[in-house]
This record gives sequence, structure tokens and C-alpha cells, in this order.
Amino acid sequence: MILVIVIALLALLCGLAANRYLRPRLITEDDDTGMAVKDLVGPLLTLTVLLLAFVLVTANGSYGKAEVASRGEARAVDQLVESAEYAPAVQRAEIQADAVCYTRAVRKQEWPAMADGNGSAAPSVWSTDFRRVFREVEGKPVFGMLVAADHKRSEEREERLTQATASIPTAIFWFLLATLVITVTALGICLPRRNNRGQIITLTVITALLTTTLCIIRDVDRPFGGIIDVHPTAIEEAERQATRDFLARHTPAELPCDNQGNRRDV
Repeated sequence: MILVIVIALLALLCGLAANRYLRPRLITEDDDTGMAVKDLVGPLLTLTVLLLAFVLVTANGSYGKAEVASRGEARAVDQLVESAEYAPAVQRAEIQADAVCYTRAVRKQEWPAMADGNGSAAPSVWSTDFRRVFREVEGKPVFGMLVAADHKRSEEREERLTQATASIPTAIFWFLLATLVITVTALGICLPRRNNRGQIITLTVITALLTTTLCIIRDVDRPFGGIIDVHPTAIEEAERQATRDFLARHTPAELPCDNQGNRRDV
């Protein structure tokens, strides 16, 4: 994001410098004339609307899917914990403990890693343990409920990890940045060299607006990092409920993991 701002600022300075030194060689008419403020706003407003529309599409796509997947995963974990109530006591305790550890691993380890578009192997330790316990209740009525809930959890986690990576190809982003540079530079050349305070202010505002729009695109395209991000609120609630159900019959020392979701040493 800082790189976008720096390049946009350099484009603005290049445009103003070109207006100062290059314009006299290209324009032979009265040097007080040039593109008026309304002429600057017109085409740039169209470009701004297009970029904002692109931001809205991106927000409804990557960000929206990431939030839905996060909530869906939390609901699936909660359903898994509730279904475990119908399992024998030993398997019920193991499933609910694994659910607590899984949510901790997601919240403490995988969520920060997703800010860089990465995942974590920590939650997979507990999802593997889920399946181990499921085999112990195979053939019982609760087996189908547990498998269905775990399958939903796995799908939602995969979707969440998919949306953590950038959905806009790097080439497209750099194309948008190049468009911004060319547009700002060209508009800077068209400014009159004298009596141009209003035009310079307008061009600066337009540059700031386009730069902000591009930064928003960059930020929204990474829904788990940056200013506009998806918080782990749903998975925190799933962790709280799973912990409550487990502690109703057991003690915290019986949990097989620490507060970070790492397996305790036996």
C-alpha cells in the first residue's frame, strides 16, 4: 500500500514538472490557457466510478465469501460439538476437547498466518483427531451426524483459506497502477503554467481519490489482513461454546492442548 502511495505521488510530481518544463515546447498558444478544472474532473470521474465499481465487485466477492466461510466453519464446529452429546461418554469428551483445540489453533495460529495468504498446519492436527474418534463410533446413529458436520467444517475451512489468497492477479493490479500513473501525468501536462492554483488543487484531490481507491482494492482483496478485514468473531464464539460444554464435565487440565492450540507433551 505504501508503494502505491509513493508511486502515485511521484506521478503527480512528474506531471507538474512536465507542465513546467515540457509544456512550453509543446504548446504555442497563450500559456495561461489549458485544461479547465471541469475538464479534469469529467473523464477522471468516469474512471473513478469504474474503479469504485471494481472495488464493490471485489468486496462482494473475496471479502464476502471469506466472511461467509468463517461463519459457516464456526457453525459446523458448533454442530459437531452438539452432535457429540449423542456419542458415548469417552468419544463425546474427545470430540469436544478436539473442537476446543481446533478453534484455538484456528484463532491463534491460522488467522494471523492468513494475513499473508498462508495457512497453518495446527488445525489439521485436530481435524485428523476428529476422524480417529469417528471411527470408534462407526455404526452408531451419531456417526452420520458427526461425519456430516465435519465435512461441512472441512469445506468451509478450505473456502476460507482460498479467499485468504489474493483473487486479483498481480498483472491486473500493476496495470491499474500504470493507468493511474499515465492518467495523472497526462493531466499534469495539460495544466496551465500560470494562474493554475485551482487546477493543481483539483489534480491533487483526484490523485488522492484514485490512490485511495486503488489502496482499497488492494486491501479488500486480502480479507484477513489490512484495515478492512474479517475478524475471528464467529470462531471465538464457537470456541467459547465448545469450552463451556467440555468444562461442564471435565477440568481445563484435561484438555489435550494449550491456549495456542498446540498439543500438550505427554
